[in-house]
Amino acid sequence: MSRAIGVYLVLVVVRVSSVEAVPEVLRPHFAPPAQFVGDLGNYRSPLIFDDGAPVKTAADWTGRREQILAAWWDLIGRWPPLIEKPEVRCLEQAYRDSFVQHKVSVEIAPNGQSVSGYLLIPGSQGPFPAVLVVYYDAETAVGLNEKELRDFGYQLAGRGFVVLSIGTPAFCSLNPPYKPLWDVPAGQPPLQPLSALAYVAANCHTSLAQMPNVDHERIGIVGHSYGGKWAMFASCLYEKFACAVWSDPGIVFDETRPNVNYWEPWYLGWDAKVQRERGVPSDDRPRTGPYKTMIETGRDLHELHALMAPRPFLVSGGAEDPPKRWQALNHTLVVNELLGYDDRVAMTNREAHSPTPESNEQICAFFEHFLKPASLPNYN
Repeated sequence: MSRAIGVYLVLVVVRVSSVEAVPEVLRPHFAPPAQFVGDLGNYRSPLIFDDGAPVKTAADWTGRREQILAAWWDLIGRWPPLIEKPEVRCLEQAYRDSFVQHKVSVEIAPNGQSVSGYLLIPGSQGPFPAVLVVYYDAETAVGLNEKELRDFGYQLAGRGFVVLSIGTPAFCSLNPPYKPLWDVPAGQPPLQPLSALAYVAANCHTSLAQMPNVDHERIGIVGHSYGGKWAMFASCLYEKFACAVWSDPGIVFDETRPNVNYWEPWYLGWDAKVQRERGVPSDDRPRTGPYKTMIETGRDLHELHALMAPRPFLVSGGAEDPPKRWQALNHTLVVNELLGYDDRVAMTNREAHSPTPESNEQICAFFEHFLKPASLPNYN
């Protein structure tokens, strides 16, 4: 009896302290606008087992979560074994502001495949929280080109985070043909590009976690647009990411928005036998790959969001993720409520797709709030 009461009190403390500690710049964004409160849209509830039975307890959710994850693995392809000790090679070193910048090569896949990137390490004493930044290229996030409002890594390094910024690996070209990361065993579904990219991110997490100046329990991930899709799949599929920010990726399937293009072969529409013409699905450009199956069976990305619970995430929404996306996010709110957690799902909004100074400040504040404390709640 006393032990059960103790667990209950811990849950209460977590919920209350989270509300009090949320910084002012973020506090209004952990709840939907009034018109979307309780609005679950037309999305199928993740709290219903495949046989129709409801999820009633946290223990039930554990089983249901495994069921959702298994279904997605069967669609997007299961990963090869993670690399136990990814090799990180330092190619160049430079001093910038309050941190040291290393140009690096990181082992990210079997057969010695690697990706180039930048590792930013604060000049003060660690261990530090860390953030993986994923995007088309590694330079943008560390402020080495003109897209300064996408320099998430540069801004976070200045606030005391270790940052690893990587770009698109060679295997995952955005132009056809897509080259699979590895040859899957016979009888298994092929690895879709977004699954392969999530696997790359998981190995980058391991490389960060094994650095002596990084706190392995305080590692997050962020990406914008294409990188937002990458960050979303990585954080949802790999539980060791403590938290995540997805900047305007399009967090649900939406064929009214050409940039929410999960149907393309470099995301979820890859089919080894068919090379579809790029563009919004139509009679002339039919859906392909697992994306086609997902649409036909009523699956959507809100199921992936739910896999984050109770780990925190922020949707930094722009043109592709307006406030209406709360209809999908409300499903994860319900899962967190079942698990006893508040303030784990947030969404900010801006009109345009590109980040703004305000949205960047919100992203940095989110990571400072959830990764800067000396210890994180044990979500497992």
